[in-house]
Amino acid sequence: MNERNDLSMIIMIEGKTKYNITLDPSVWIFDDRRVDLLTYFDSNQKVEEDLSEYTKSVSKHWDREIREGAIYPPTLKTEKKFLKEKILTGTYGIPFCDFIKNAEPLEDATTLKIVQKEQETKIPLSEAYDAILGFSNVGKPLREDGPVHFYFGDGSNRENPIKHITRFIIE
Repeated sequence: MNERNDLSMIIMIEGKTKYNITLDPSVWIFDDRRVDLLTYFDSNQKVEEDLSEYTKSVSKHWDREIREGAIYPPTLKTEKKFLKEKILTGTYGIPFCDFIKNAEPLEDATTLKIVQKEQETKIPLSEAYDAILGFSNVGKPLREDGPVHFYFGDGSNRENPIKHITRFIIE
């Protein structure tokens, strides 16, 4: 990859902030905060089971172990192989909130301007804290329409995220 492509993968958070932040999505695959975009919005919408449902499921599992014997988990080596394969083929995002917090928006900052190649999108800064930045699709960086995709925290734009982002400006 040439130097120009490397620089096009970098995004800045700037504006009414104490610090300008440089984002490099190419390293986020190793970040423990990453989330699986194929399941993230679905799992956030699910209502937690109540105590009786939990008790029933544990009871059913216990009964099966008594009848069939305990099933031991895969070995650590098998787990590591599976995790590596999942990372190399997964579709991931990362919560945006930590990056905003690190930039330390000034007290009068109220808006996030998402600068794209051909347009700008403005949203309330409060909504940006819940956003997810998609950075890989099936294990590949978002080179064509990235380097990141912007998803609202409620998943309302999960089928049509904001793309072609060049920088974020807090106003």
